[in-house]
Amino acid sequence: MQDTTALIQMAPGASAPVADSEETQTRLIPRALNGREKAAVVVRLLLNEGADLALEELPDDLQERLTHQLGRMGLVDRVTLAAVAGEFADALESVGLAFPHGLAGALDAVNGKIAPATAARLRKVAGVRQIGDPWQRLREVPPEDLAGIAQAESTEVAAVMLSKLDTPKAAQLLGQLPGPVARRITYAVSKTANVTPEAVERIGWSLAAQLDQRPTPAFQDGPDERVGAILNQSAAATRDGLLTALDEEDEDFANAVRQSIFTFAHIANRIMPRDVPVVLRGIEQPVLVTALAGASDEDENASVDFLLSNMSTRMADNLREVITERGKVKQTEAEEAMANIVGVIRALTDEGAITLIESEDETEDGN
Repeated sequence: MQDTTALIQMAPGASAPVADSEETQTRLIPRALNGREKAAVVVRLLLNEGADLALEELPDDLQERLTHQLGRMGLVDRVTLAAVAGEFADALESVGLAFPHGLAGALDAVNGKIAPATAARLRKVAGVRQIGDPWQRLREVPPEDLAGIAQAESTEVAAVMLSKLDTPKAAQLLGQLPGPVARRITYAVSKTANVTPEAVERIGWSLAAQLDQRPTPAFQDGPDERVGAILNQSAAATRDGLLTALDEEDEDFANAVRQSIFTFAHIANRIMPRDVPVVLRGIEQPVLVTALAGASDEDENASVDFLLSNMSTRMADNLREVITERGKVKQTEAEEAMANIVGVIRALTDEGAITLIESEDETEDGN
């Protein structure tokens, strides 16, 4: 133990612990350390304990100063270590609120909470060289947007981007690319072995800057989704007529709109049986009776049978009696009731309470 104490006292930059003469037993006093030295002690302690510190998120100059300080520390005695750890713990307990570092960090914190136009303008002010990991931001970009970036860049840059993405996101990106392009990029990954970390970082910031330069869309949903939502609430005759006209103008857009449409006739194929009670709780019985009684074609009748077969037997029998007593329903009343039910289903889907089954057309497109 004496040898260890001597080593500590002889370490570069170390000062001998001071003895308190007023005590009958010798009590060691911690070394006097500045803030940078204390930070190095805390980082070394946490790393020794296996903590996963995101030091790469610090500004570059702080990372460099911290690394140099770690190399100068030498040995630290137990008393000093305990004192620094205690001071650090007290500082953590006293923290009430922590704010992000710089404008770039503030923008990440309020992402989605401020106007898109304001966010885009501030990102340009923040500049391309932001702190943190640019690839983390790129990993949050939808795969279809990444596919557009990959096709606009060189094959080598796209290969680096593919290599830096998480495996599931990389697979989704390849699925969004034309076959020949995906094959070229995949092969180019084999050529990235000698790419330096600095080059990878520059590529990341360059791609992240492209995200800031994109025009801010005025609408959150795509045009096919917006038209589909409108036609969901339209009368069947109006919906069919508009889809026919769209087929003549732009068949691809018309097909995309059809995939976005969800009507009463789709219930049997796109609602899970276990979700039927959840849907029914949000529908008043007179509306439900009108919709069920007004079913007129094969698909609508299939949805009626589906709903009745996935509720309690007693409730289904009661509804059948009420439907029989109701008799024939006007088409306008039936369509209004069906639109009401579709609105309830859409609201539950947006809330995440239920999940729609993908239509066959969507599944084929995904393959």
